[in-house]
Amino acid sequence: MGAHESMEHAEHAEHASGSNKNIALLIAVIALFLAFSETLGKGAQTESISKNVEASNLWAFFQAKSIRRTVVQATSDQARLSLGLMGDDAAKAALSKQIDDWKKTADRYRSEPETGEGSEQLAARAKEAEHARDLAMARYHHYEVASAAFQIGIVLASATIITGMIALAWVSGALAIAGVAFTAIGLFAPHAVHLM
Repeated sequence: MGAHESMEHAEHAEHASGSNKNIALLIAVIALFLAFSETLGKGAQTESISKNVEASNLWAFFQAKSIRRTVVQATSDQARLSLGLMGDDAAKAALSKQIDDWKKTADRYRSEPETGEGSEQLAARAKEAEHARDLAMARYHHYEVASAAFQIGIVLASATIITGMIALAWVSGALAIAGVAFTAIGLFAPHAVHLM
């Protein structure tokens, strides 16, 4: 090997080393974005599960209130029917007072704004929890797509080092940009693109 060939070999090795450093930097940056999207995705998934449980609990409470209200109303209606059969005025007055109390209780089961535990308030709270669950789930799906893009980008960038095919690095960079875009959509406009 002559001096000229030796210099060419050294220049080629130096160029390959510099190129590999750039690819390694690309891999590191994509891995950083992958960590962000995975963390955001896990948080969104946890939020979705939490809101789903909250909505389920609120709907169960709503059903219990509705059943109680129905029982109280049916009892009140039955008592109202038997009022006409009673002859004793004192008993009629007592039963009439009890019917009024049952009506107030049934009304309270329907709407209780001061505690937020009337069936109307429970239904509204359950719908809010469902909305929050759906929002978190939409975010989660975008973060998952972003994570997949980042992971594939890392694999392709790694393959660039092995194969020397620079086109793979460009595809890797494009996937990283797509991953950043899906992360941003998940953060700022999760309902803008419907994935699932």
